[in-house]
Amino acid sequence: MRFGIVVLLLFLIGACASTDTIAVHPEMLAVKADTVPVNELSAIIDPYRDSLKGEMDRIVGYSPMNLIASRPSSALMNWAADAVFADQTRTVRLSTPTFCLLNKGGIRSTINKGNITYGDVFKLMPFDNQIVWVKLPIECIKDIETFIRATGGEPIANAHIEKGKLLINGMRNDATHFWVITSDYLMNGGDKATFFSKQIEVNRTGRLVRDALMSEIELVGTISADSTVRISF
Repeated sequence: MRFGIVVLLLFLIGACASTDTIAVHPEMLAVKADTVPVNELSAIIDPYRDSLKGEMDRIVGYSPMNLIASRPSSALMNWAADAVFADQTRTVRLSTPTFCLLNKGGIRSTINKGNITYGDVFKLMPFDNQIVWVKLPIECIKDIETFIRATGGEPIANAHIEKGKLLINGMRNDATHFWVITSDYLMNGGDKATFFSKQIEVNRTGRLVRDALMSEIELVGTISADSTVRISF
């Protein structure tokens, strides 16, 4: 309970530091006897602030190069999709064509050359989007092609787009469906990914996209990003 109060107070303190103009409406407030003095509040908050900063500064891996997200594909977009795909399929034997599709808009920062900290990964993926597996009918391939063409490119793994055609590794001519490993944001129609409404089945992992990225960095230590252009129209 106390930790929750501390987080709220930290948020309010940050908000009060804003330079935006705020309309003030004077109002008489009764002073309660149990009001906590400012110095006591600081004593409560400071340990959590210091602990949080220490965690955010913790080094989780290393990047030998600067990585940025750019369309139609880039090393950072490839790495993010590869990391989620690896995290989800490392202990799974795939019997159905499966690929990973994320959204560039969810990547909010860069990975700079050098040490990667816990905080860097939060900046990269600040949203609490969860990983889901969505089974789609084979006719949705064309919908995904149209979607990615309209956006100009998105992070994909275990697949590539050649001359506008989505080619999923392991896809057979007689396939009737396939799996997409993605975020619940896209599955729910975010970024106009409306084709997910044709879903046959959904498996919710309960795992955050950010946690998958964090785990992959910690697992390999030094990340290796594929700069191959995976999307061509």
